Amino acid sequence: MGNGRKSPAHVGIEHDRSETLLETLALRYSPSLTRFFSRRVNNQADVADLVQDVFLRLSRLHDLSAIQQPEHYLFKTAASALRDQLRRDEVRSRSLHDEFDEVKHGGSDLTPERVLAGRQAVESLRDALRALPERTRDVFVLRVFEGLKMAEIARALGISQRAVEKHYAKAMGSVAVALSGFRRA
Repeated sequence: MGNGRKSPAHVGIEHDRSETLLETLALRYSPSLTRFFSRRVNNQADVADLVQDVFLRLSRLHDLSAIQQPEHYLFKTAASALRDQLRRDEVRSRSLHDEFDEVKHGGSDLTPERVLAGRQAVESLRDALRALPERTRDVFVLRVFEGLKMAEIARALGISQRAVEKHYAKAMGSVAVALSGFRRA
């Protein structure tokens, strides 16, 4: 093939050589790169990702065998990967974030079953409130969600305080029935 292109067989052999060379470099330099990054990053969980990033960048090269000084090239690539990581962290203000630590932050008591039960309880409450007559629902909303006193609700709706109390009692009864199946153990 005099046109400068390599035959498919030649390209396959070159790929195999690059893959073998990459594996050799990974085995030989991974511990050194791990130490390099460990001394330079605050979050040790990033070290393995950075080492992997170096070898990923190398894997994208067409011909690894053309690298004259592999160690020098590896650590130049490592420095570049580290700069890129620091730049990404700065853009994302990563230093302002705390990593989740179960000891520090505590675990969650919210099991999937409890979350589902909560959603079902909210849906049941919503349905119960929708089923109430409008005036009764207004009294409930003003009392429970707005925090108004019975006398304030009576003035706002133009009804007696006794009527407000009756509407509120009716609403509370409907809510209690709707939520009776959702009592926490």
